[in-house]
Amino acid sequence: MTATVPDSDDRIIRESGIDARIALIVQPVLRAIGFRLVRVHLTGQNGLTLQIMAEREDGTMTVEDCEEVSRAVSPALDVDDPIEKAYHLEVSSPGIDRPLVRKSDFATWTGHLVKVETSVLVADRKRFKGKIAESDADGVLIERDKAAYGEEPTVRVPYDAIAEARLILTDDLIRDALS
Repeated sequence: MTATVPDSDDRIIRESGIDARIALIVQPVLRAIGFRLVRVHLTGQNGLTLQIMAEREDGTMTVEDCEEVSRAVSPALDVDDPIEKAYHLEVSSPGIDRPLVRKSDFATWTGHLVKVETSVLVADRKRFKGKIAESDADGVLIERDKAAYGEEPTVRVPYDAIAEARLILTDDLIRDALS
């Protein structure tokens, strides 16, 4: 079976391998109960742990929401059984220092500090740290935290080059996340 991405998946950062198969199973279930998938990650720590990170459309996620998501996705995972061994299911919110997986995430968190890793070289680098200055349909402009001598103070990173992006916890982020 080839994993295909649903049309309604607007994430720019997606899973591969077994994580992608699991995402295909849980995404329609999440959508049906009013949640968006942020990330799926299967790890081998303390046995196998399947982490499903989700949120409501407005970006919120309560403990009760985590319970609801867990109860909804468990039967779907039991039926399709993509994981051959026993595993622990962990449902969580993205948290304050969340991964950025959609174009809208970059727009929402403009002005905040971010770490970005790319899959290809961008301006002779694959890792960037700085503030999100702006985002558009094609990419994000990052004001570098500490530009090396000879480097431009900003760098434009195309969305299709981003392998991973995450907010960095700061006092400003905490204040804005709680407002």
